Amino acid sequence: MPPSSLPEGLDEATAQRVIDDALAEDVGLGDITSLSVIPAAVQFKGVMAARETIVLAGLPLAERVFARVDPASVFTALAKDGERVEAGTPIARIEGPARSLLTGERTALNLLQHLTGIATLTRRYVDEIAGTSCTLLDTRKTIPGLRQMAKYASRMGGARNHRMGLYDGVLIKDNHVAVCGSVTEAIKRAKADGRPNIEVECDTLSQMEEALMAGADIILLDNMSLEMLRQAVSLAKGRVPLEASGGVNLDTIRAIAETGVDYISVGRLTQSAPAADIGLDWSANG
Repeated sequence: MPPSSLPEGLDEATAQRVIDDALAEDVGLGDITSLSVIPAAVQFKGVMAARETIVLAGLPLAERVFARVDPASVFTALAKDGERVEAGTPIARIEGPARSLLTGERTALNLLQHLTGIATLTRRYVDEIAGTSCTLLDTRKTIPGLRQMAKYASRMGGARNHRMGLYDGVLIKDNHVAVCGSVTEAIKRAKADGRPNIEVECDTLSQMEEALMAGADIILLDNMSLEMLRQAVSLAKGRVPLEASGGVNLDTIRAIAETGVDYISVGRLTQSAPAADIGLDWSANG
């Protein structure tokens, strides 16, 4: 059965590349256990369910894993990405040839648990800054090869994507400044190259003032104390958006948001979110 269409932000080519690589890594020349002990004619039905409160991300990818292993499989989503579900809630029903379903099980769960873990952690951060004017951003700290999916998952959790990669936004960081010699020179070179929306990372308030004078469009305040962040907001006077980063966790994010910064970026959303606990229990179907 053909899988349903992918949601916006995920494309078929990337999804198939990731799924094919994951299946090749796991299955290799064949699932010798299932081939040895499961008769070819046996059919299975299974139910995927949350084992903890989670925010879903990746159900369409899990569906594609089973379809890739065996087009005869039938995947019925019982919930949707971005939805918060409680422990014990069924999220999908799968049926088809037992051998095929068992072969695809681990790969489907790996993707779903990883992406749902990102969405779930992201939602916790979003909830912590609810009621402020601050927006949560993700970063480029992702597992290589899974960026599109990780950033999709963070959106499902309620964050906004920062740069997808080095190709779609200028962010002048400390090492760029070190090579150029100054914040001013780095901004000057980016402007001369015709780059819009130039963001500059600043470690000190004096660097920030230099970035403002040189025409930065966005300023990233790196590892600044709460008092420094409040001073930065006062200095900026709303002329450019301010992003805070560094030392952000669930215990600190609310106070950072309340300083008045526009954005807070959190690397751990996509870098180290724990996998969600999702189970898949099978039963023979005749």
